[in-house]
Amino acid sequence: MLRLVLRGASAVAGGSHPKLVAAAAAGQGPGKIPFLQIVREYARPVRKKKEAIPSHLDDLPDTMLRKNYANVSAVDKVDDDVRRILSLEMASQREKVKMKKEQLAAKVRRSPNDCGSAEVQVAYLTAMILTLKEHLHMHPKDKVNLTRMMIATDRRTVLLKYLRNTRYDTFENTCKQLEIEYLPPPQYRRKITRRAAVKKEFRDMIYKEKQKLRALERLKQMEKEDEGIKEQAQPKETPS
Repeated sequence: MLRLVLRGASAVAGGSHPKLVAAAAAGQGPGKIPFLQIVREYARPVRKKKEAIPSHLDDLPDTMLRKNYANVSAVDKVDDDVRRILSLEMASQREKVKMKKEQLAAKVRRSPNDCGSAEVQVAYLTAMILTLKEHLHMHPKDKVNLTRMMIATDRRTVLLKYLRNTRYDTFENTCKQLEIEYLPPPQYRRKITRRAAVKKEFRDMIYKEKQKLRALERLKQMEKEDEGIKEQAQPKETPS
């Protein structure tokens, strides 16, 4: 900040600032131009920090045990300090998301052992999408997680469309329990242009070539490992 003030002061004293030159041409003195305005032009704008949005993990109580220790009977006999370590109070973000997935899946699960039905998959994807939305709110330039969220949203849309066409009552219950607002796809879709089709084909071609190169590298690495194993297996000749 001191450097910016000194630069502004030198510009005022020397008359090298463009506004000072314009004021001199108009017959005005440097004292009529505000000094702070000149300093502001040299300063960079300060970005305001974004306020954190309410997390969807806030409804998880801190006293709840982690997923790996929820069904262990020996946890009831430990003291309070150990139980606190095994609870969500000292758990990581990943473990809390796992508990949130199970909490949402329990609302739409057909049976206690149901882990792969369409509605349970929708619940898992919903927890993942909510977590990525909170992350992207604070880090909007994270393109990798943005892509992951878009892929998860498309997968969830496909599953919801399947439920809507096959079991509409289950579809309504799933949307109600998970608080999902389903919007059906529009009847009219924009036609894919030739440029977009060429770009997609070019990206697919590059991806396939990369996969071929990686396969060749893995093959060479496996051959080197096999040669090393054969050399170790051969008995060493002792000098007579």
